[in-house]
Parts: sequence; C-alpha cells; structure tokens
Amino acid sequence: MFKKVGESQFKKLAIVAAGLIVGLTVLFVYFMGTLKMDYDFEKFFPTSDPDSDFFFNHRDKFQSDNDFLLLAIENKRTIFDPNFLKKVNKLSSEIKALPNVVYTRDITHENEFFIYPGKTINKPYITPSYHNLKEDAHRIYKNKENINVLVSKDKKSLCIFIKHDDFLAKRFSVPMLKSIDKLTKKYDFYKTRLAGRTIGQEFYINKMSTEMTFFVGLSMILVVFFLAFTFRSLWGVILPLIVITLSMIWVLGFMGMMGEPINILLTILPSIMFIVAMSDVIHLMSKYLDLLRLNYSRFDAIRQTIKEIGLATFLTSATTSIGFLSLIFMSMQPIQVFGLYTGIGVMIAFVLTFIALPFLLYYFPPPKMVEKTKSGSFWSSYLQRLFQFIVAKPKAILISSVAVTVIFTIFSLFLNSNNFLMDDLRPEESIKKDFSYLDKHYGGIRPFELAITLKDSTDNFWDPAKMNEIDRVEKYLEANYRVQINFSLSSSIKLLNRATHSGLSSYYTIPETKSQIKRLRTILRLAEDGKLLSLMLDSTGTVTRISGMMPDLGNDAVTVLRDKFETFIKKDIQSTTLDYKVTGTPELLDKNMKYLSQNLILGLSLSIAIIALVMGYIFKSLRMMIISIIPNIIPMIVTAGCMALLGIELKITTAIIFTIGFGIAVDDTIHLLGKFKYELGLGKSKLYALKRAYLSTGKAMVITTLILISGFLILIFSSFMGTFYMGLMVSLTLLFALVFDMLLLPVLIIIFYKEKKSKS
Repeated sequence: MFKKVGESQFKKLAIVAAGLIVGLTVLFVYFMGTLKMDYDFEKFFPTSDPDSDFFFNHRDKFQSDNDFLLLAIENKRTIFDPNFLKKVNKLSSEIKALPNVVYTRDITHENEFFIYPGKTINKPYITPSYHNLKEDAHRIYKNKENINVLVSKDKKSLCIFIKHDDFLAKRFSVPMLKSIDKLTKKYDFYKTRLAGRTIGQEFYINKMSTEMTFFVGLSMILVVFFLAFTFRSLWGVILPLIVITLSMIWVLGFMGMMGEPINILLTILPSIMFIVAMSDVIHLMSKYLDLLRLNYSRFDAIRQTIKEIGLATFLTSATTSIGFLSLIFMSMQPIQVFGLYTGIGVMIAFVLTFIALPFLLYYFPPPKMVEKTKSGSFWSSYLQRLFQFIVAKPKAILISSVAVTVIFTIFSLFLNSNNFLMDDLRPEESIKKDFSYLDKHYGGIRPFELAITLKDSTDNFWDPAKMNEIDRVEKYLEANYRVQINFSLSSSIKLLNRATHSGLSSYYTIPETKSQIKRLRTILRLAEDGKLLSLMLDSTGTVTRISGMMPDLGNDAVTVLRDKFETFIKKDIQSTTLDYKVTGTPELLDKNMKYLSQNLILGLSLSIAIIALVMGYIFKSLRMMIISIIPNIIPMIVTAGCMALLGIELKITTAIIFTIGFGIAVDDTIHLLGKFKYELGLGKSKLYALKRAYLSTGKAMVITTLILISGFLILIFSSFMGTFYMGLMVSLTLLFALVFDMLLLPVLIIIFYKEKKSKS
C-alpha cells in the first residue's frame, strides 16, 4: 500500500485519512443510534417458496395462527373451587376489556348450547351459583371438548385463551403484557404461566439487548487482556483498541444506515468484530515491533510490515469474509443478513487496520522494546522439536490423519437435523418452563392448520358425505397426529347437533340428512353475527380449515406424522371433492429444515471452491491448491462427528457453524503457505523454506488461534442454545484446524509438493 510512498507523502496521506475516518465515524455513530432489535419468526420462513405463498394466502382468508396467549392458572388442589373460579371469571373479564384484546375464552364464561324449536338456551358449563360444581365437573369431563383446551386433564389448572390483534407491534404488545401481568398478580393465584408469540417476542428482544451489551463488554475485556499480554505496554493496548472499536462502530453504523435491525444471530456480530479485528491488528503490530528491534525506522518498519504481511492478511480476511458471505445461499433471511453484514464487517476491519493503524504507529512513540530472547527461545525450542518430529514421522502423521478422517466421517453420518419451537432456550429459563407446562397440559404450543379446499368451486361443504369425510380426517388428527382441535366445521356441526338433542352425547355426530345439516348451518351463521363461521369458512365458501394445537414434538417426529397423514389421505380418504393441505407457521419452519442440507452443502462448497481458486492462483499450482484445502476440510468432518457424538442436532442456528469455521480456519494455512512461498522465492530448498516458514509463523498461528477460540468461547454464556453451540463448535473447529495445520499441512508439503527445477 505504501510501497512507493515517501515519508513526506505518507504524512500528507495521514491528514487526509484522519479527516475521512473521523468524519465517517461520526456519521456511523449517528446511525448506530437508529438500530433496532428484530424478533420475527416469519423471516425464517423459506423465501420464494410456494408453500409460504399458500400459507400467507390462507392466513389472509382467516386469521393468524400464532397471535394469541395462553394463561394457565393453577390451584393448589382442584379448579372446582368457588373462590378460585370467581377470581378467574373476574380476571378473564378484565383481560377482555384491555386494548388490543379481541376476545377471551375460559371455562367460567363458556356456554353449552341447547336448541329447542323456537328458542336456544345457553347453559354455562359452570353454574353461576357454583352450587353444583360436582355435577358441572362431571358434565365437562364427560363431553371432553374442553379438556386440555380450557381445563387440564388432572383438574388442577384451567386456561384462559386470549386472542389479541394480529401482528401486534411491540409498542402495543408490551403494555398489554404488563397489564395482564398486573391483573394476574392482583388475584394472588397459586401458580400462573403465560405463553404465546408476544410473550416470546418480548423475552427474546430483552435477552438480545442484554446479551449484546454483555458480549461487547466481555469481548472488550478479552481484547484488552490479550493486547496487554502480547505487547505488555499501555501503548500496545490503546492503539489497537482504537482500530478495533472503530471497526465495530463502522459495521453497526453501516447496518443502521441500511435500516437493517439486529436479529438474534446479529447479537454476536460485535464479538466477532472484536476478535477478527484483533487478529489483523496483532499480525501487523507483531511484525512492526520485530522490525523495530532490527533497528528499522518507524516509517521503514511500517512499509516493510505491509510489504511482508499485507497480502497474507488480506487473503485471510478475504477467506474469512467469504466464509460468512457464503451464508447468503441459505434460504433464511436472518442467516443471509448475518452472513452479509459479518462478511462486510471483516473486510471493514481489515481496511481500518491497514489504513488507521499505520498512521497511529507512525505518530505515536513506540514502547520500550521488550527483549524477546526468552520468549523467542521458548517458541523456537518447541517449534524446532515439533518440526523435527514431523520430518521424522511423515507417514505416521498421514496415516493417523486418514484414520481420524474415516472414523469421524462415520460418526458424522449419525448427525441428525431436528428443530423444536423453543429449543433455542436453556431448560432453566422460566419462559421455557411455562411453555413446556402448557405444551403438556393444554394440547400443545405448536399451532396446527389444515386447509381444505373444494375441487369444484361451484360445490359446497354442506352435505353429509363431505361432512363425514372431514370428520374422519378430524378424528385421525386427534387420534394419530395428536392435534387438539379448536375450530372445524365438522366439530361445530356435531356440537350443534348435540345441542338440538338435549345435550345427549350420543348425538355428537354428523346428521344423516342434508336438510338437517342446512338447518344447523343456519344456526351457525347466526351465531355471534357470523363471526364464528368466518373463523372456519372463507368468504367464497370454497375453503375451510381444521385449526388446533399439538405438542412441540420436534421436526423429525412431526415429519413422520405428516407423512403418515398424507398416506392416510391418499389411501383411506381418496377424496374426489376435497383437497387437503397441512400449512401454518411451524410447518414452514419445518420445511426450512429440509433445505438446510442442500443450502449448507451449496454454501460450504462455494466457499471451498473460491478459497481453493485463490490458493491455486497464488501458487499457480493445482497440487498446492489441493494441499491447502485438505487440512481445512478434515476439521469440518471432525466437528460434524463431534456434534453427532455430543447429540448436537443440525438446525437453523448450528448449520452455519461449518461455513464460519472453514472461512476462519483457513487463515493459518494461508499464513504458513504464504511464508513458505516467500522463502522459496529467496531461492531456498523446499525443506529449508518449510522450516523457516514453520518456525516464523508457528507462534503467530498458535496465538491467533487461541485468541479466536477465546473470543468464540464467550458465546457459551448465551441464554440461546444456538449461540452457545455456535461458540463451542466453532472453537473446536478452529482448534482442530490448528492441529492439522501444524501437523498434516507440513507433511503434505513434504510428500506431495514438487520443487521446481532450477534452470542451469
């Protein structure tokens, strides 16, 4: 960069660069203030996908399948206690009156219909006087439609279903949640649990803000520690810290400028920026100090430093950036955004390191030079011994590496891909315990939607054949798919049929004649001014739904259930008039799991291909290109095998470990091979050039890898399991990469690299 620049020109450039950096920093600080937190699960839906389009169209016809709250209220003994029920009744009414609450349902307000000629009687499931609670309890548990919906099977808790406005913004959802919490605490219930999208959203946003601040603080402490340990001077801490902090400000400011909010993955961006930027800084400053010790002037030391390590550092930054940028091939928008801005951030850190830091080094006096005899002899001694071992045992190292690769390849075949709605939270989190309770006692927290469409748009649903067919499907869902039905035409018609026969359970069936169904349809249309029917039948009368809840069984188990259901529809139903399609929010998240493997392979393959081409271009050798890639592919295989052994499943948050790990792991390879090429260029033999490269870069490889590992290990303190596993597994990947770079890479060069014959 400054190869042909004189010292006077360098000073002029320093003034221009300082003004530009200060101006841009002020601009980016302003835009940092505009950053917002983003919690939107819909952004994890597949993009440009027909199933996504179908779901959004289905939702427009009815309502959101995920905009509700479940408030479970537990009593010490039984829910059939007059005082307890009175408090629940009053609480439910107060919640219903809150802004943005559409309606509430609970057993104290629920009515059973009895329809007689000329009149309809609404009889509460719980009598107002509460004198006949044993009789009421018997009737509720005999009819079963409210069990695991409004009352628990064990009779110890009941549930208030709270439907709020769809797509409620944070400025409305937060006051609503605070009001519900305040009202609930007023009655001093034994135990209460609240679950739903809005409560999850509030929790995630708060956690994301807290963790981002925590990670920034911890990363700052880590950076200061490593800088102080490495350079042992205040000067060696402050100057790099200026560059590292500027890198983070620029990246976050750029995001704010582009209007990109912080999603759950981007909370770790500042930590990555601190660690990646520090790696660049240490490489530059270490070389600069080495040259000062050789009595170079400040300006000459800066120029020689950039000449020797500038290209290698650029390549390591570029390959790390490529690893992150390859995530744009994942089908999920949050991962694409994370990859894009982290990749950009890595290059911003490189640019600032090689523009700002040289000027800072020039104008600030250097520290008192630390004698490096002891340190140098320590590293030289161990690296010499290790290199001698490698030269003596190349075949043993090669065979061991092949064996490790084969063993962990076998282990990796058992790596599973699975996903639960709440598995990103640690088990001890109170919100996860609340969701788990509701998942167990109230039919589940996973929404279920089945769209049923008439094949002939001129037809209708109101005849016994179609109703009985839908009823068969509904019974299958309840018995085999573990769905707790909330809304469906068939269950509504059966309830009305029972109501017209004095509530006798034997009449909870589909009527036999078309005229009977039409009569019940008329009653259904009049119920709540048609609002109830609109929840189950679209305005054209050609689409209906079966809507309910099911336990969060995980993607693998639900996929099996879905496949069996589709087989049931094809073989047992064989409908000539109706089409059935499972849809809904969780269904789309599950579908993204199917894309993970192909997305992961595509992104990782592209990353490997680009980096291989870069290495091939540098060495002008296909052989060296292959040699450079092998030690970095094996750590990916070992990591996959370790994940399988530890029971860590491949999911949205853990799938990106491989592309991130590969992009960063290849850095050590580049530094070693770059120095190896430099020594060859000086006319040295292959073995001597390799030894010089090994001894001069070995220390930096170990230190920078330890710094990167320490930085990623910070993430294990996250409340989000995806972030925890990312920190753990990327750290292991980098450790494995260091081992193979220090042992296998020299062996591959010794065995397979052919020296070019000198022209005589």
